[in-house]
Amino acid sequence: MVAEKPSIIDASLLADEIALDETLDALDPLRHLRNQDDPSDHIVLVPTQPRSVQNQCISLTFPSPSPEGSVTAIRITLRLDASPGCGGMAWPAGEVLSNYIALRGEQYCRGKTILELGSGTGLVGLVAGALGGHVWITDQAPLLGIMQDNVIANNLQSSVTVAELNWGEKVPSHIPCPDLILAADCVYYEPAFPLLVKTLSDLSEEGTDILFCYKKRRKADKRFFALLKKQFNWREVPEPSTVGRVVLILHHTQDDDDPNRESYARAAISLLVLTKRTTIGCV
Repeated sequence: MVAEKPSIIDASLLADEIALDETLDALDPLRHLRNQDDPSDHIVLVPTQPRSVQNQCISLTFPSPSPEGSVTAIRITLRLDASPGCGGMAWPAGEVLSNYIALRGEQYCRGKTILELGSGTGLVGLVAGALGGHVWITDQAPLLGIMQDNVIANNLQSSVTVAELNWGEKVPSHIPCPDLILAADCVYYEPAFPLLVKTLSDLSEEGTDILFCYKKRRKADKRFFALLKKQFNWREVPEPSTVGRVVLILHHTQDDDDPNRESYARAAISLLVLTKRTTIGCV
C-alpha cells in the first residue's frame, strides 16, 4: 500500500479563513450553534435572533370626535427603543386603549388629572394629553428618557409630566391623586402582580376611574386577577348594539362602549373598567 502524501495547506489561505471566521463570530457569536454551515442539517439549536429595535420612530393616528360632531385625527410620533427593555416598544393593548380614549373624545379627558402606569413609551398618556388631560406618565427609571423624548416630539410638555413610579413602593408625594388611571399591557411578569395591585390601590379611591387593558398570554395571569378581586371589581367595556361605524364614532361620547371590541377580542385583548371596593382614599 502506498501511503498518501499529506495535503499541503497554503498558510495564507488558512490565515484568511481564520480571519473570516473571527469576523463572522464577532458579528454573530451564536452562528455555529445554528448549524448554518450545513444546509442539509435541519436541527436548529438556537433560533435566528431578530434585530433589536433602537431609536426607531413610528407615527400612529387615532380618530376622535370633536365637540362640533366631526371626526378629527390625533397623531402621535413615537420613538421606540428596546435597549431599556420591553417597555420601550409599542404593544397592542396600548394601541387599543389609546384608540378607546380617543373615541371617547376631548370631553372625557379635558381638565382631568390622569396617570398612566407602566407607560413604557408613554403612548396612552400622550393621547390623553393631546385630548386635554393633565397627564402623568410613569415607569421605572430606565424608561424615563424615552418617555421624555416622546413628550417633546409631540409638543406636549405643557400637559404631560414624566415621573418615576416603582410598583409596590410608596407613591412619591409630588404625584397627584388621579381622577383617571390608565394601564395597558401591565400583566406580564408574575412577581410584579402583587406590586401592581398595591400601587393601583394606593393611587385610587372608590370614585377613581380605572381603564385596564391587557392581552391574555398565560394561565399565570389568573393569579393576577385573583389578587385584584380582593380590592377591585371590574367589567369589560361592552360592544355597542348600534350598527354603523361612522355613527358610533360620531356619537361615542355619551357611552362607554367600544366599536372595536370584536376586532381586538379576537387577538385575546380585553379592556376592563376597574372599580375599587374599599373606602380607603388615595395615599
